[in-house]
Amino acid sequence: MIKLNFRPAAVAAAALAAVLALSGCGASSTASSAPADNPYGLIQPGTIRVASLGDSKPYTFADAQGNFTGFDVELFKDVAHRAGVDNVVFTGQDFSGLLAAVANGQFDVGVAAIGITDKRKETVDFSEGYLAGYLTVITTKTSGIKDAAGLSGKRLGVVQGTLQEAYAVKNFTSADLVRFPDNNTAISAVNSGSVDAHFLDYEAAKAYQEQYGLVSAADIPSFDAPAGFAVAKGKTAFKEALNKGLAEAMEDGTWKKLYQKWFPGSPMPEQYLPKAEQTASPAPSK
Repeated sequence: MIKLNFRPAAVAAAALAAVLALSGCGASSTASSAPADNPYGLIQPGTIRVASLGDSKPYTFADAQGNFTGFDVELFKDVAHRAGVDNVVFTGQDFSGLLAAVANGQFDVGVAAIGITDKRKETVDFSEGYLAGYLTVITTKTSGIKDAAGLSGKRLGVVQGTLQEAYAVKNFTSADLVRFPDNNTAISAVNSGSVDAHFLDYEAAKAYQEQYGLVSAADIPSFDAPAGFAVAKGKTAFKEALNKGLAEAMEDGTWKKLYQKWFPGSPMPEQYLPKAEQTASPAPSK
């Protein structure tokens, strides 16, 4: 709080200034320059605060030093740079509360391979899509689950609030769904026998298979809800800047290089490649 010490000679001038301000005739230069100082309406001008996940490899995860990395992290930093912001701060969150945290202004954006759905659009706005992939049922070699039909009567783990949860509710009606805050907790439950299988992203599943000797029982294509960056409603300039940066990253080959780095050997959704590398009829992004 600023403490003001009024002198009698200044009272009249102060009163006149107040009248001018109220009448709209005395707008300050500071107020008029605010949009230019912070055109994207960021919480802290010059810094993008990102809500993300610390255990969603290879999309977003914390390395041994606690630094966030992964496909989404590197792509977003590139897009942010194109938008003129290089100070990007990632913070891990539970996925179930991530979109609400963006919507209520705790963060500027959500970056965590977040699938764009009509339901989620009720809470936040999204950039254009930048990734599509597969969903996987992962289990132990001795569970007896060989395909999606084998989930009937089984305890299936899902991370609360994810596309996998929504898909499982709709399509695995005979399975007993067990909700977890993150993949690590769910995989621990699979290894301990608390649940029979876990339903997660294809790429993340590959890493857990290698680490724990688990197996895939089903790989399910999911191209109807591409991933996008989540922003609070009304932040039009910010969303447009992200879309512009994404388009540039795709067209100049940056997206392709990052995809090849983080998803070696995986099918590549060609709708995100430079236009010259797309076929006449590229797969739809939604």
